[in-house]
Amino acid sequence: MPFKDKEQAKAYRKAKYEANKEEIAAQRKAYYIANKDKIAEQRKKRYGYEANKDKIKAYNVANKDKIAEQKKAYQIANKDRLTALWKEYSKTEAGIKTAKMSTWRKYGVNNVNDELYDYFMNCDKCEACGKEFTDSFNKCLDHDHDTGDFRYVLCRSCNCNDNWKTKI
Repeated sequence: MPFKDKEQAKAYRKAKYEANKEEIAAQRKAYYIANKDKIAEQRKKRYGYEANKDKIKAYNVANKDKIAEQKKAYQIANKDRLTALWKEYSKTEAGIKTAKMSTWRKYGVNNVNDELYDYFMNCDKCEACGKEFTDSFNKCLDHDHDTGDFRYVLCRSCNCNDNWKTKI
């Protein structure tokens, strides 16, 4: 169908799209459902980290200071927003887990991972004296301060006094 100019052709395509919008959306959805894995793989190749892993790593090493400055500037410019997001996130299960594991790392515990967190959370008694934990404040992750290796889940009393050494 010949058109006088590009605007007329554009208007025709827009009108045709508007008339068939729901049908086109249904076709796209059906295609996506039928080819979900294929589309995901294509996206991974096109946008994924694996495709550009070496380039990204080299860029990050070469521009370490620049990236740090950009992060700092972003944090300063968005301080209120980031604080609100953190407050919201810290109330979720993932946020609580992240904070707990971060604290362990800060105190020098080695090999902090999901298994250690799950073990700690599922422990309901002190492994030295057998006292049940009444709250999370009394539950401590004991570790060797020289090597950083995890030893036991102890109550605050056993952890502070080191009296667990005579019991275990």
